[in-house]
Amino acid sequence: MSNIDPKVLRHKVENINTLPTVPGVLKRLSVVIEKPRITLVEISAFISKDAALTTKVLKMVNSAIYGFPGRIASVSHATMLLGLNIIKGLLLGVSVFELMQKAMNGLYEHSLACAIASRIIAQKKGLKEPEEVSVAGLLHDIGKVILTLEFPTEYQAAMNEAQGKGISIFDAEKNQFNATHANVGSWLAEKWHFPRNLIEVIECHHRPALAKNAPLETAIVHMADLLVRARGFGFAGEIFVPEVNAIAYELLNLSESDIKDVLREVEDNMESAEDIS
Repeated sequence: MSNIDPKVLRHKVENINTLPTVPGVLKRLSVVIEKPRITLVEISAFISKDAALTTKVLKMVNSAIYGFPGRIASVSHATMLLGLNIIKGLLLGVSVFELMQKAMNGLYEHSLACAIASRIIAQKKGLKEPEEVSVAGLLHDIGKVILTLEFPTEYQAAMNEAQGKGISIFDAEKNQFNATHANVGSWLAEKWHFPRNLIEVIECHHRPALAKNAPLETAIVHMADLLVRARGFGFAGEIFVPEVNAIAYELLNLSESDIKDVLREVEDNMESAEDIS
């Protein structure tokens, strides 16, 4: 049983700039994007000052995660095309990729695959902005990065418990931390002033029936997460893959043919997407 106080854990997470494992670029980014009235001009200027970050952003925008038909050659074009919330999520994604690779072998690949699958399903369901769902898929497990790096012993114990008892990593995290990676991810998203819908998707992707503001988007990321885990794209901390939530399954109403199409397209696009880092 855990003796970690969730309030103390949340305070630590929300003060991410003081965490020793967080790299400088993410700390600088955190200062920028947590401003309530940040503008696209400020975001563009921040990206353009860092040549490595500019390269990663342009690779990401032109990757299969977003699926734009034409080549996007400049940061200003990317920010205008994607808008503030998506570009903030994309920036966060490229900034934590290195951390993902350090935190858990395979989490980076899993997150990429989930982002691609989320976009494809969102397009199949006719959502107007599938890029927003793709960002949610990219960031859905960001809480695992913080928990793994800041509490490596406890998180390894959670992974061992999940494997030994045949339970989900989500339930094992609750035993170790009195909180889950979904909670941690939503706290970060809230701190960084992401839209309520994105916060909810991150918070509820294991419990999509609890989503009130964005039930369809949450169901999409829930389904994408389980599909790419079942197919073996990357590693999300556990071998166990639960059944798709019944409410999410009914809401999405995907046929077997749809699911095969999604997985085929993810597979076709993963090789180019993995080059982002």
